[in-house]
Amino acid sequence: MTIRSFVTLSPLLFACALAVVTAHGEETAQKYPDVIGVEVEPEASGSYLFSVTLSSPYDSPQRYADAFRIRTADGTQLGVRQLLHHHADEQPFTRRLGGVEIPEDVDTVVVEGRDQKHGYGGGVKEVRLPER
Repeated sequence: MTIRSFVTLSPLLFACALAVVTAHGEETAQKYPDVIGVEVEPEASGSYLFSVTLSSPYDSPQRYADAFRIRTADGTQLGVRQLLHHHADEQPFTRRLGGVEIPEDVDTVVVEGRDQKHGYGGGVKEVRLPER
C-alpha cells in the first residue's frame, strides 16, 4: 500500500472506527432508571405511602421510565406505580404510591425502577420502614 492509498483510505477507516465506537457506546449506555431517593410514611390504615425519586437521563417520548415497584429482599412484589408518560423535562422526578400493604415480619423493602424497553433494574434503594 502506498502512502497515497493509505491517505485516501484514512477517512473511510476513521468512519468505520467511529461507527464501532458509537455502536459500542449505545450498547453500554444506561439501560435503567435509578432510584435516587425514597421517603416512607405510615398511613392510618396500617399501610405505607412511598415518595420515590427517579432519575433517567435517557427519558424521552420514545423511551422512558414507566414504573417503579416496592418489593421484599427476596423479590416478592408489594406495590407498583405505573408511569404513563415521559419526564424528559422533569429530571429527576418524584412520584408517590400509597396503600402499600407490607407484612408484619418485613422491616426493610427494596425500591426499583423500570424501563419500558429493558424492564426492572438500575440503581435501587433499600429502605428501612418507620415504626408502625
